[in-house]
Formats: sequence, structure tokens, C-alpha cells
Amino acid sequence: MGNYQKSIRLLVFRLLWVALFYQLGRIIFYWSNSIIFHSAGIIEFLGGIRFDLSAIFYTNALIILAHTIPGRFKYGKTYQFISKLLFFSINIIFIATNFIDVEYFKFTSRRSTFSLITASGMESDMLRLASVFLKSYWLLVLGFIISAFVFWKFMPNAKFGDENQEPNRSKLAKNLPYLIFLFSVGLILVVGRGGFQRNPLRIVDSIRYTNNADNTSLVLNTPFSILKTISKKENIKEIHFFEEKKIAEIYQPFIHLENEGEFQKKNIVLLILESFGEENLFLEFDGKPLTPFIDSLAQNSLYFVNAYANGRRSIDAVPSTITSIPYLMEISYISSPYSFNKVDGFSKILKEKGYHTAFFHGAFTGSQNFYQFCNAVGFDEYYGKEDFDWNDPKAEDGVWGIFDEEFLQFTNRKLITFQEPFFATLFTISSHNPYTIPEKYKDKFSKGNRIIHESISYTDFAVRQFFKSIQKEDWYANTLFIITADHTSGDDKTNSYYSSAVGNYKIPILMIDPSQPEIHQKSTKLIEQIDILPETLNYLNYSGRIFSYGNPPSKTEGRIVANYNQG
Repeated sequence: MGNYQKSIRLLVFRLLWVALFYQLGRIIFYWSNSIIFHSAGIIEFLGGIRFDLSAIFYTNALIILAHTIPGRFKYGKTYQFISKLLFFSINIIFIATNFIDVEYFKFTSRRSTFSLITASGMESDMLRLASVFLKSYWLLVLGFIISAFVFWKFMPNAKFGDENQEPNRSKLAKNLPYLIFLFSVGLILVVGRGGFQRNPLRIVDSIRYTNNADNTSLVLNTPFSILKTISKKENIKEIHFFEEKKIAEIYQPFIHLENEGEFQKKNIVLLILESFGEENLFLEFDGKPLTPFIDSLAQNSLYFVNAYANGRRSIDAVPSTITSIPYLMEISYISSPYSFNKVDGFSKILKEKGYHTAFFHGAFTGSQNFYQFCNAVGFDEYYGKEDFDWNDPKAEDGVWGIFDEEFLQFTNRKLITFQEPFFATLFTISSHNPYTIPEKYKDKFSKGNRIIHESISYTDFAVRQFFKSIQKEDWYANTLFIITADHTSGDDKTNSYYSSAVGNYKIPILMIDPSQPEIHQKSTKLIEQIDILPETLNYLNYSGRIFSYGNPPSKTEGRIVANYNQG
């Protein structure tokens, strides 16, 4: 019985050991993102223990059973070594996810879910970029390695003696291990589900332990979020609360555009700038503007000052801007089973008007499933890194693809071959982690006060060079340009607003029409990426019904749609 008691004590100490690392992970998470959690206190940390224990008991269910199962076989060295190794392996993997979110949270503003493991929609990118991220976040990697070493080195252990002869024991004492084993099974279920309440502990329950919704991610831990989203199905569950007629009265994703006169067959160039959040505009460092060209365009265009993204990832921005479908599911629309549905969008609507359509992205073809999506929504052509027409190694950034300046010039060379009218989407890449710029431009641009700033300034320069080139082309004067960002630049510790739930989605949206130079005004109405489709079509005098989750252009008081809910 003495060995069995040692086994139970060992289990308790090991579970406490794991719980300590979960809290240490929360402290690091808090420290790295403190500007977000500025109103957090001890309650968030104490409340987090409940979520930690839930994750720990579920992930260590096998370990708990291995320690509590009756029988002398488990006191042998081989059994104990395997048990120790299994305990270490299981827990260090889940502890690693907490470390990943220390930085990844800056881009998503939420704890990672099961999609972090499946990498849904980004399978082809992950392995290729792994070495880059390891290099960029080497300090975090080093911290994890040290933590893994400490976790193994000081992991609680116990020595078990021989129990060949048992003293006289009562019947209760003999059966106690079996009772403890059954109790441990029940304990796994109770603690794992978060208690005896009616419903198991959920992600959304984190709001109970904070007065600020921004702090729910601090209460949670990443293993818990992963476990709670494993069973999330990619398909949307069909729910019937209302009759179809009533639903139509409440909301329908259709917009009716009514305009007099003919549709203006202007070329349309939609320029999506990587990580180019509004927080980067109108900044100066040592007297040097960070984004002088985009700043000048904003002052000489229709500039929507209350513009927002519908998501926090590039993979969510493309369907939002092109098909007016926001990110509302657990996975991106691009990666969902619905991505091949027949929907409206720029490509479909404009092709009916005789447009030629193309998508340009400087990364390798297939990155983030853009190529597949463009095929699904009917683009005529897709141009990626492989289509770049120069054999110049210096044109490549060594990670993602072709530098912005070179690829935008390549885009121009393609655009002049298109029959008008055309619709082209251009997606830049250089202001994406690891923020590489061409060697020839080192120290040319402002480095600002954030690691991304130099690459942001380079992209601004690349866009300037692009406009400088296309102004010479015949098609330029008959073109409507829309400039926006896929999402913000992540957590901005220099400005609390851009780290808030609202500021995390603030992006620029500009419309430039060279044939209407007098249009230089600021619009204060709420607008989002999914509004770009109806706003553009309305500007071109389009009439008809379109499928769109956006606000009607005529609506002065709109609403913004974003999947910020952790549940």
C-alpha cells in the first residue's frame, strides 16, 4: 500500500507541476501583451486556474489512470520511465501552444483554436515558413527550450520499494486502490468539464472572470481553446428559429442598387496591402514620413476614415473584399466546404459586363489557397511568383516570393496586355513577417519604432513606383483604384487604441478616380471590407440585386461585422 500512496502523491505533484507552467505561461502571455490587458488583475489569473485544470485533466487523463490503476506492475523502472516520458511529451506539446500564442495573439487577438494544429487553409505555407518564424522569434524559442529543460529536469519523481509481502490488511484497505481508481475516472470527467454545472466549461465562460471582454484571452489558455474546438465542424449547423418569411423581414444578404443612366465600364484595380493598418499612416520619425505616398493619396481621394477589416488574417480578407463575405465561421470561408458555392462578387458580376479579371499575388501559387479560391469565384487568370518574368534572384525575398516593387512592375506589364475593361486584384507581400526588404534599399526608409515599419515604408515606395509607371499607360485615366489593407499590423504597443478590440480592425480604404481629380474628401460613414463591392458597383452606376453582407451604399449609419467572440 505504501507504493500505491507514493504513486498517488507523485501524480498530485506532477499535476501541480504542470499547473505551475500553465500559470507561468499566462504571466509571459500577459507581459508580452500587457497593453491589451492593461485593466487585468488577480481575478483573471485566479479564474484562469479553472480553465487550466480543465485542460490539464483532459490532456493527462491517460497519465492519471496510469498512476491510479491498481497493480504492482506499475512500480517497475520500465513502466515508470515510460510513464514519465509520456507525461513530459504530452504536456510539453500543449505548453508549446501557450508559447506560440504569446506572439501569434498579436495578429489574431484571440487564443488559437484547433485550426492552429490543422493549419486549415495554410498547409502549404507552414513548413516553408517554420524556419523563418523560428529565426524571427528566437528569444521565445529559447525561452521554450529552457522551460522544456526545467520541466524535465525538475519533474517530480519517486522511488518505489519492493512489496513482496503484505501485512494483514482490512478488506477496505485492500479495495481502496480500486475505489481510488474509480474516483480518479470521475475526477477526470468532473474537473475536465469544469465542475458539476449543467453545461461543460466553454470558451465563452471566460467572461465570468473579467470585467473587460479584451481580457478573456488572458483567462483562457491555448490547450483549452484547442480542445474545445476539436469537434467544431467545418459545416454550419442549420438552425430554424423563424419561418422563411420572417427571416426575410429581419435580414437578407442582398443589396438592391438602383442607379439612373448606363453602367460606367471603368477598369478597376483593387490593391490590398499586406498588414497595412491605419496605424501606419500619417506618422513621422526624425522628420521623415513613414508612408508619404499613401498619405498623399488619402488627402487626394475619397478616403473613408472609419474603415475596418472583417478579420485579422490575409486568408479572411480576400473573400471579404472580393465576394463581400465576412469571416464569421471557425475557419476561413476560403478553407470551408462553402468556398465553391456560386456567389456574387467582383469577378462574377463584372464578367457579365464584359470584364477581363485577374488576381496578382507575389507569393508562390497556392499560398493561403488564394489560387483555388480565385478559380472557384471565376477569375480568368491568376499570377503568382512562378509567373514572374525576370530571372533575377535579387527580386525574391527568400521567404514569401517576389518583392513588392518588382512584382507590381510585373503586374503593370501584364495589365497593358489586357483588353479593357478589366478588373485586377493586387495583393502585396513585403510587409509580412519577416519584413524583408531588398538589400539595395537598406537604410533608405524610415525604421520607425516597430519592426514592421521599414517594410511598410518600402511597400509605400513600391506603390508609388507602380503609380508612376501606370500613369503613362492609356488605360490609367479610365480606371478606378481601390486601396485597402488585408488587416492591421498586429499589436501596436505604442498606441493603446490600435491594440483595442476596435483599433485592431482599423484599416484604410481609399477610392481614387483619375478622371475625377476633384474628388478629394473624407467620408465619416462606417465602412468595412465587405462594403467595397457594393460601394464600387454603386460608384460605377450599377443597377441590380447583388449578394453581399455589406451595408447598402445609401445607408449612412452602417454596422461592422467581425468575428471577435472567443466562443
